[in-house]
Amino acid sequence: MANLKELKNRITSVKNTRKITKAMQMVAAAKLRRAQEAAEQSRPYTTRFNAVMGGLAASVGGSGSAPKLLSGTGSDDVQLMVVMTSERGLCGGFNTNIVKKAKLHAAALKAAGKTVKILTVGKKGRDQMKREFGDLFVGHVDMTEVKRVGYTDAQGIAKDVLTRFDAGEFDVATIFYAQFQNVVTQIPTAQQIIPASFEVEEDAAEAALYDYEPSEEAILADLLPRGVATAIFSALLENGASEQGARMSAMDNATRNAGEMIDKLTIQYNRSRQAVITNELIEIISGAEAL
Repeated sequence: MANLKELKNRITSVKNTRKITKAMQMVAAAKLRRAQEAAEQSRPYTTRFNAVMGGLAASVGGSGSAPKLLSGTGSDDVQLMVVMTSERGLCGGFNTNIVKKAKLHAAALKAAGKTVKILTVGKKGRDQMKREFGDLFVGHVDMTEVKRVGYTDAQGIAKDVLTRFDAGEFDVATIFYAQFQNVVTQIPTAQQIIPASFEVEEDAAEAALYDYEPSEEAILADLLPRGVATAIFSALLENGASEQGARMSAMDNATRNAGEMIDKLTIQYNRSRQAVITNELIEIISGAEAL
């Protein structure tokens, strides 16, 4: 059994840890407000942009003049996975859940005989993926110095992906990130960005017909690269909100667990102290009786 000094040191240590986790929880809560607002504000634009792009893509159809980013290369043999995680840990299962989904996807592609290439964004995803799929890595984007995610960061990642596509390095590109729902729930998501895939609304056939100038193909050729950047930017914002939400929840749990441990250690300390005092009283009484 630990002596009184060891118990007292453990109680002090856990109290210090609780102060740290409580502070991290408060910081995450403050950052979550900004990150959640940014993610929610981007959703209407992304939804409307995809709707417009879906209409254009439907009008072009399977014509031979469709841009390569829309029609694809005609093959899906080489798959690029862009795994987007955080640079920091202490956020519960946020990074692990994204990596798990990416690993399952990579394993399924390899089982189907596809060639898999992996581009990571965020140190935590890189560290977890390289243990099993390190030989599939083709690049990494370091976001350590980024204090607040901006559209320029998404453009840099999109430029890297598009350059690789133009060079014929892959046929299909899929991004992996966590979609923010609330503080407790962040949904790991896989979204194909190349070739572009858009959902056509059910009432699209009844919608008004438009004449485009220049042609639909020319507009798509200009907007599709922006669509890749927009999808990546939206994923980065969702990831940012999910990370802070997961960290806030994890630090809240850690703070409560530290409190429970302090209570248990305090009870153990009081019992040990009481036992020491009782033994000392017994020795004093026994000595007095012996006299």
